[in-house]
Amino acid sequence: MLLGSSSVLAANTPCSGRKGGIAGCDGELFLCNDGSISGSKKSCSAYTGVSPVRPAVQPLQGASNTCGCGTGTFCTGARGGVYCLTPSGKKSYRRQ
Repeated sequence: MLLGSSSVLAANTPCSGRKGGIAGCDGELFLCNDGSISGSKKSCSAYTGVSPVRPAVQPLQGASNTCGCGTGTFCTGARGGVYCLTPSGKKSYRRQ
């Protein structure tokens, strides 16, 4: 019974599974070890104890490195989506 409850707790952890755990914070968002941002609605600063810094949002800039996850900046897409670029070049969107 103890093993079952610990697996439930692990499923509720930001950046769990293939994301590889929490690498740090981008403002209130969790930056995962795979370079993406977590979809968690929890506050990263409250969870980790690190004071929040609100990331800047840049206008649409194509495939620019200024929007890299972990840099503290995000880009806005053509339809208004806010994202950062993972190390593999994929977009990781921020929840609204």
